[in-house]
Amino acid sequence: MAAEICGASLFLSAKTQLQVQLQLQLQQRHHQRLAFQRSRTRKITTRFHSSKRCFSSGFPNASTFRRSVVCQVASTDFESAAKAGEHRLSKVPVRNIRNFCIIAHIDHGKSTLADKLLQVTGTVHQREMKDQFLDNMDLERERGITIKLQAARMRYVFENEPYCLNLIDTPGHVDFSYEVSRSLAACEGALLVVDASQGVEAQTLANVYLALENNLEIIPVLNKIDLPGAEPDRVIKEIEEIVGLDCSNAILCSAKEGIGIIDILNAIVARMPPPEDTSKRPLRALIFDSYYDPYRGVIVYFRVVDGSIKKGDRVYFMASGKDYFADEIGVLSPNQLQVEELYAGEVGYLSASIRTVADARVGDTITHYGRKADNSLPGYEEATPMVFCGLFPVDADQFPDLRDALEKLQLNDAALKFEPETSSAMGFGFRCGFLGLLHMEIVQERLEREYNLSLITTAPSVVYRVNCVNGDTVECSNPSLLPEPGQRKSIEEPFVKIEMLTPKDYIGSLMELAQERRGQFKELKFIAENRASIVYELPLAEMVGDFFDQLKSRSKGYASMEYTFVGYIESNLIKLDIRINGDCVEPLATIVHNDKAYSVGRALTLKLKELIPRQMFKVPIQACIGSKVIASEAISAIRKDVLAKCYGGDITRKKKLLKKQAEGKKRMKSIGKVDVPQEAFMAVLKLEKEVEEANGGDSMVWCDGEAMVV
Repeated sequence: MAAEICGASLFLSAKTQLQVQLQLQLQQRHHQRLAFQRSRTRKITTRFHSSKRCFSSGFPNASTFRRSVVCQVASTDFESAAKAGEHRLSKVPVRNIRNFCIIAHIDHGKSTLADKLLQVTGTVHQREMKDQFLDNMDLERERGITIKLQAARMRYVFENEPYCLNLIDTPGHVDFSYEVSRSLAACEGALLVVDASQGVEAQTLANVYLALENNLEIIPVLNKIDLPGAEPDRVIKEIEEIVGLDCSNAILCSAKEGIGIIDILNAIVARMPPPEDTSKRPLRALIFDSYYDPYRGVIVYFRVVDGSIKKGDRVYFMASGKDYFADEIGVLSPNQLQVEELYAGEVGYLSASIRTVADARVGDTITHYGRKADNSLPGYEEATPMVFCGLFPVDADQFPDLRDALEKLQLNDAALKFEPETSSAMGFGFRCGFLGLLHMEIVQERLEREYNLSLITTAPSVVYRVNCVNGDTVECSNPSLLPEPGQRKSIEEPFVKIEMLTPKDYIGSLMELAQERRGQFKELKFIAENRASIVYELPLAEMVGDFFDQLKSRSKGYASMEYTFVGYIESNLIKLDIRINGDCVEPLATIVHNDKAYSVGRALTLKLKELIPRQMFKVPIQACIGSKVIASEAISAIRKDVLAKCYGGDITRKKKLLKKQAEGKKRMKSIGKVDVPQEAFMAVLKLEKEVEEANGGDSMVWCDGEAMVV
């Protein structure tokens, strides 16, 4: 028995020794492979950056290119940068601070580049990394856009000296241009990211102009150079001709594959200026974002412009006039990390038990309560809603839930405005104001997703300005609130300046689209050999419908657009009323241009005739301007065949029966009511296509959108 145990132990020990030897051999091979990759990386990286023209000619072997990218990611530069990121809370001199943002058109790789910068600098560990790391909402990830801006503090060592890099990630859509402008005001430099295959787009130009207005140092970056369709030489020429930037030192990169990231970090440090050292002045800090935390109240993101702020200081918000104690201050890296003090040039966050976002609006200035600054930072504006629509719950019992949901959303979004609205058909709801169409879609989708609400949304509308005879000016977002014709002197509507960038093949179709929408031609210029810029001024009411969809459809997806608010301009607008059975249905009233009143009225009456059920009496449907009927349809009555029993006899007998029936129909018509079903109301909201068919491609219906019983 002892011999068996001894033999078994000898066998196990021999087996263990064999396993140890195999493990040692595998480790040696692994180290040899790593050493070979590092040596190969240096050669490939040197060869890769030696010539920019290699990208325009393409790679003969795609597998060799991918292998070089993998080797480059594993390079010693990335490892040293990642180690430096572990000490990102350490203080650095003001001259070593760089505040920058990334500006780009939608889907040009802005969020992907931000992810790679966070990863390379060691700000976010590999195990925590995920795509679109700074985009927190599911909606942002699904649509691939940035809705809520974020900030991140990174540490990077350049020439053996540590630097603090503060990245402010901005939204790319035109609806959030004010937030972008405040973010740019908090920076000294910007990375202009342009897709190497698509080139300069409309929003690229808009953001570049904002950056130039703030005197930022702009570094051109050509992203997605690994795509087969990338044309860096053409895009560089476009940037130089359209924007006027010197692209001789433009950086070629691929954020997805990790190419050129170290070059971007080096350029940020070497070419962007540091902030001014104004720590001795009274505190002035610019708020560039804020959000509501249910446990701590409003969290404010700010950039310290002058002075310094410490934990426990009593701070004063100059625009809102509120004061609070700074319970907690810290930096965003990208998670919140507490610190004791922030001084001029640094970016951080503030928690002070603020109850509403309205007390800490974007663009406001923070100063000390006891040592106030002489003047606030320039550029602050109140958020002004441009597009309005009605939100009604499908189930009337959900009205309190809808009100609570809107109040909670407003805690995070100071630009959202709402007021109660009542409809006899839809019940109780709210009329909401938004910055634009994308803002409206986001709010509606968040209400349905996060709060499990089923909503009916009315057609988007704009605010009209009515000049009355007595000198008063009334802002009207609802046709039913429009003053009487005798009291109106004129009606003004908001106009926008729209710039469309398109390939030259689609210039004609896009100009036709703008002309159909009552656009006023301003400028046409060729910004490149095959691309043109078309500038129009047109009413905002004409653009809040399917203008963007039509733009993409007519240009096969190649055109892009950007618009800015110009002001209110007097127009020949009238109120179009709908009468059903002689009674005016106020909720179906519309405000339209006089030239399009007939086509809009014709389309409305035809659609209502299809959807309103037949009655026992004849129902006339009329579109009227004041007392003048411009379009009319009639729903024939449901008749009983009273002559069925008269299979013979005198004609006077038949006439007597028909006369008796007509008298009954007349009596029913005088006292009868017509129910306009909810389906008819919803169809009127989607009337745009029918109106365009009637107009041959003209404007949409501006409908207040309610149904009622007449």
